Amino acid sequence: MLIREVINLLEGLAPTIYQENYDNSGLIYGNLEENITGILISLDITESILDEAISENCNLIVAHHPVVFKPLKTLTGKNYVERVLIKAIQHNIALYAIHTNLDNVMGGVNFQIASILSLQDVRVLAPTTQNLYKLTTFCPHEYTQQVLEALWQAGAGQIGNYQDCSFRLEGIGTYRPNEKAKPFAGTQGHLEQAPETRIEVIFPIHVKNNIFKALRKAHPYEEIAYYLHLLENENQELGAGAIGTLETAMDELSFLAFLKEKMQLNVIRHTAFLNRPIRKVALCGGSGLFLLKKAIAQNADAFITADVKYHEFFDAEGQILLADIGHYESENCTKNLLAQLLKEKNCNVSVKISQISTNPVNYFY
Repeated sequence: MLIREVINLLEGLAPTIYQENYDNSGLIYGNLEENITGILISLDITESILDEAISENCNLIVAHHPVVFKPLKTLTGKNYVERVLIKAIQHNIALYAIHTNLDNVMGGVNFQIASILSLQDVRVLAPTTQNLYKLTTFCPHEYTQQVLEALWQAGAGQIGNYQDCSFRLEGIGTYRPNEKAKPFAGTQGHLEQAPETRIEVIFPIHVKNNIFKALRKAHPYEEIAYYLHLLENENQELGAGAIGTLETAMDELSFLAFLKEKMQLNVIRHTAFLNRPIRKVALCGGSGLFLLKKAIAQNADAFITADVKYHEFFDAEGQILLADIGHYESENCTKNLLAQLLKEKNCNVSVKISQISTNPVNYFY
């Protein structure tokens, strides 16, 4: 397989268009047309991870965290980021990051954590807006189904658990072809009236190019009339964090013990117990405290995240059990998630999960 083909598989789940504007997901170094000898999956890209890739004959590293996060002005090896890039170039090892785009999609990092905790009825905690379009177009009645099928196949018409969604309305369209036109029906220079169907479908922003390719291929008109609206609707399948419910409520001590076991934690930092059962759980892998108010507003009993500062624990306001499980610990499950994704997509090259802990934080007991 080519590097490009593997990236297409990964971005089928988490298109890079859904990364945060401060992020640097995508191919950081490498040739898209290079053949892959093996893939190493890791949380971070460090010098030890590169050594592991070399020893395992892997020329593509897929990591959650981008090794290059800020612009580089030099490449002299003065820090680990520059040394990683130099070694990757020397050994021709491609580096790919799938970061906040994987955080923001259903089936991504937060849904993986929810699965580990066996949460039920899991949904996005903070759905985003302005990433859905509504397409309105017009076509002859007899081509309505053909156009709709093409649009659905290209990714339109998915609303939650419903697919092939659309709205249609019959009416009369008018047009006057000029002397250069090649009309589907009618005569040059004459005003024509044609029975047409108005079609409306919704689609996510990342399939926009595919939608218009499909529309042009399926539509019979020389000039296709359409208009496009960027919607303010919340996209329930895209956004930050996740929230779900435990099958059985637990007391707070039992819940923390359960969390520690399932996430393989050394320690949990948390707010004071509120002496009430834990049933609804909100979570966000990595630095997710910005979602604390969302978790409280949705009546979560507990909120799991990482990187909480001392004074930020006060923000729980005695309304929720806030648990900081550590950044590395909250996202280490990403490795298994990515390996499983490539397996399900029938990736026909060797995929290895890194056996090296890149956690820079250590604990003394």
